[in-house]
Formats: sequence, structure tokens, C-alpha cells
Amino acid sequence: MDQEQNPRGLYSLARLSVLLGTLTLLTACSMGQMVVRGSQTILDSGVESMNRETDLQLARDAMPANLKLLEGMLLEDPKNTELRLYAAEGFYGYSFGFVETEDPVRAKLLYRRCYAHAQQALKLAGIDIDPESASLEAVETAVSKAGRKAVPALFWTASCLGKWIDLSRDDMSLVASLANTAALMQRVIDLDNEFYFGGAHMFFGVYYGGRAPMLGGDFSRAETEFRRAAEINDNKLLIVDLLQAEFLDRQRLDQQAFHERLTAIIDAPDDLYPEMALVNGVAKQRAAILLGYEDDWF
Repeated sequence: MDQEQNPRGLYSLARLSVLLGTLTLLTACSMGQMVVRGSQTILDSGVESMNRETDLQLARDAMPANLKLLEGMLLEDPKNTELRLYAAEGFYGYSFGFVETEDPVRAKLLYRRCYAHAQQALKLAGIDIDPESASLEAVETAVSKAGRKAVPALFWTASCLGKWIDLSRDDMSLVASLANTAALMQRVIDLDNEFYFGGAHMFFGVYYGGRAPMLGGDFSRAETEFRRAAEINDNKLLIVDLLQAEFLDRQRLDQQAFHERLTAIIDAPDDLYPEMALVNGVAKQRAAILLGYEDDWF
């Protein structure tokens, strides 16, 4: 009997093909990985929701569980670049927003963890190098080959390593890798200078503004970088002014600028930037803390 006279046979063959295809997929990708990858849109929405959060205590209480969920998902899918980047961003945000001012020792360990996730994302992006220990020449050579798709991994690797170094200034071997973070961030500038709200410009504002000129600082360059970051965000992202006050104004010993900038942050409308309400809320909280040090610093 030919195939036209045996539709059941065709149906059976079709079912067999689907079954074999499914088994092939399951062989290459575990059920856990399939579940993780199917959750991507939920994670995207979760990040957006967190960024819009106006209750700082709620955000602080929720973030540790979210971070552990991400790390659990990474156990199922360790080569998932998006999860690595979310973990790096999450550890950075939690440490900066809620830990660093209260417990810098713990924050240092969290930034190190942040770096571990970001560096894995960097490897997955094809840049198999450890900026913590590699030579500057090796880092510059590696990142020169990076394309636009590597920008998120470059950015978070530099950000996390930079903060780890910032809280480890007694570790000279680690401090020596600061130039490597600048090389990573310069590549971000070259490829997409507006990535993550102009974060690379904020980085260089701190990089050049937080040191005296005799130690490599450049106040004019720092001011230019902060101005560019503010322009990218239409002057709505308060963290730009916070960093300028904390690093550039303080290093310049410009008390008036320091005081006025931080006061303006605190007085800014709560709905200035709804899409980034959490970051602005953290900036307001941190501005109040920094004002408490004004008499000691000036």
C-alpha cells in the first residue's frame, strides 16, 4: 500500500520525527536549562519592576532572594550570559545601594562576587582574560578585538572590579589592576558610550576626579565626563551628581559645590525619573549620609 493510501503511516512517521527532535534537544539542553531560558522575559520584567521601586526598604529586603534565585538558575545553566550579567548587575546594585556605607568589608566581598559573574560573561563573549591579574598590554590587546555585543560584559567587569579595588586600597596587587578597568571602560566608550545610562562616563568621572593630579587625576577631564553622563540622562539621574560630589568636589576641596550638589539631590522631586526611581532613591539616601561627613572632610 503506498503512502497516499496509508495516512496512518505518515502520521506515525511525523510523530516519530517530533519525538526524535525532542530527544535531540533534551540531549543538548537539560530540562533545567530549558526552564531557565524560558524564564528570560520574566527576569527582564523583574529588573524593570525593581528599577521602578520607590520603597527602598522593600527593595533592600527583596534583592538577596532575587540574587540567590539567579545563582540557583546559573547552577542549571552556567554558560547563560544574560544570567551572568543580571547577577553582576544585581550584586553591584545591592552592594552600592545598601551595604557599602554600613559594612564596607562585606561590600568588598560582594563586589568580588559581582566581578566573578561579570568575568564569566566576559569569557562567554569571547574575551578569555582575567583583568584582575593580567598585564595592561594583554587586556588592551584582548579588548581591542571586542565588538558591540561584548559591551555589557566589558562594562560590568570593569564596574565590579573597580568597586572591589576601591574598597581594597591596602591590597597593592589588586590596586595595580586599576588601569585594566580603565582599558575595559575605554572600549565601552569606543563601542557604545551611552550604554547603561552613560555609566562609562560616570566611571571616568570618578577615575579622574577621585585622585589628585600628581597621582594621575585630571579634574577637567572628570568634569567633562560627568557633564556627558548628565546629558545622556537629561539631568534626571541623580547618581551622576552624587558621584561628582563624593569624588570630584571632595578631591577639589570645594565645600560649596559639595554641599549644594548634595542638597539639590535630596530636594529633587521623587518622580524625577520614574523608570529609575530606585537608583534616584539610593542617591538621595546616600547624599544625606555624605552630608553628615561634610565637617570632617572640609
